[in-house]
Amino acid sequence: MIRHIVFFTLKDPAQRADAIGRLERLAGIPGSTLFNVRANTKSDQIGNDIDVVVYAEFPSIEALKRYKQHPVYDEVTRIVRPMRELRFAADIEL
Repeated sequence: MIRHIVFFTLKDPAQRADAIGRLERLAGIPGSTLFNVRANTKSDQIGNDIDVVVYAEFPSIEALKRYKQHPVYDEVTRIVRPMRELRFAADIEL
């Protein structure tokens, strides 16, 4: 299993709800066994820069690759990319 975790900071934090709404469309792409998009609660004592977190699980790295080739992934990425300041991603295998 692959856990795919993406952290976003936004250029304008006021766009958080819009970014989350757009990223939630990714849940409709076949292949993930679990998919969530959430606002960071910003409750950490040290760092609260992250605005949005995407968390997904895939049965394999191949399933994640197929997911990223889906047309909806491309469409959402084109819309959200200009909204974000930074993007950090991690894919870990269990």
